[in-house]
Amino acid sequence: MNYIKETADARGVDQHIRLDHMVTRATWSSIDATWTVTCRVAGSLRVYTCSFLYLCSGYYSYKGGFAPEFPGLEQFSRMVVHPQQWPKDLDYTDKRVVVIASGATAVTLIPAMAATAKHVTILQRSPSFIVSRPSHDQMAIRLRRVLPERSAYAMVRWKNIASARLSFAFCKQFPNTAARAMKSAVARHDGRKVNLDPHFIPRYEPWDQRICLTPDGDFFSALTSGRASIATDEISRFTRTGISLASGSHLDADVVVTATALNLVAVGEIELEVDGVRIDAAQSFIYKGLMLSGVPNLAWCLGYTNVSWTMRADLSSRYVCKLLNHLDAHDVDYAVPTVEDSMVAEQSVLALQAGYVLRAVDRLPKQGPEAPWSRHQNYFADVHAMRFGSVDDSMAFGTRDRASVSSSIPQKPSLNA
Repeated sequence: MNYIKETADARGVDQHIRLDHMVTRATWSSIDATWTVTCRVAGSLRVYTCSFLYLCSGYYSYKGGFAPEFPGLEQFSRMVVHPQQWPKDLDYTDKRVVVIASGATAVTLIPAMAATAKHVTILQRSPSFIVSRPSHDQMAIRLRRVLPERSAYAMVRWKNIASARLSFAFCKQFPNTAARAMKSAVARHDGRKVNLDPHFIPRYEPWDQRICLTPDGDFFSALTSGRASIATDEISRFTRTGISLASGSHLDADVVVTATALNLVAVGEIELEVDGVRIDAAQSFIYKGLMLSGVPNLAWCLGYTNVSWTMRADLSSRYVCKLLNHLDAHDVDYAVPTVEDSMVAEQSVLALQAGYVLRAVDRLPKQGPEAPWSRHQNYFADVHAMRFGSVDDSMAFGTRDRASVSSSIPQKPSLNA
């Protein structure tokens, strides 16, 4: 957070931020080539206008996380917390904590909570792949001793990009070998203090869902210290003092953390309208991983799911700047991605098999069979397409003085056709 604040201050970005504004609606007029954005601020409405709308709201709902119905939850007499609504005054010191989760949230929470809690139990229905990585890059440290900072940064960055890409490609090409290697690494780290089966034997192949990273193996250290443990089971029901499991076991708890994933949404749950027509993002195709078919001058920043989010966010932002420069250079006011009537939806914009993604398939934009309508998970391919590729492929352009209600925005085909 300090880095973000310092950078915003140094670049003067903080002067242009409007805090506590919830954007609820955005309407586009081709006659004016303008977006009208409606925000809710302290119970009242405020309106802004812009020529280009760039949404950096991510892909999860800020209203609340996914909360499955747990039988008997109303009988539990103690505290239940979802990470997305974490109380500032939550005190779990010397308390028994159960974290219902199996993904990155659990891997992050367990070491932090185990430091002061009496005991922390992670309750998972099915395991995840978990890999330990050093929190400090020794190669980066050595390079900074002998090279100028910018040169060292560039070398380390490309090393990390290449390493991540090669690892992902290996996992997809040789999933069984990759799975064995990750399980073997867990066994070597934990010795005999944690059972590999069933706690670390996922039901899926590597990168069907995200792989969790634990810095310096702190997740495993919490387990082997005895301050944390894993239960791989299913919930039968909540009781007054804890959770009864399908196996017949019972977990006593003073605090239950339901890290049961996020609710995914498109374009920040903002109601979009183009020339009086309501836009359903789920009926749109994603263009170059950030724009929507049939929607002019709008981009939605989506990061990668298999490497650092910011790598893709950086490319998306550079592309938006490139497109804006193109509009200025050619004296046009808007650009709108257009699809052919024969376009067939291949898959959702997020190609993962995780439950939180599958639950949201009917709310997210779709991918087409090929570029520019397919979304890569490959930084090298995206660098070529976003930084050096054309901005006018499958793109229509217009100006406000030529626009009309009947001909301004090409219509997109129905995904049900």
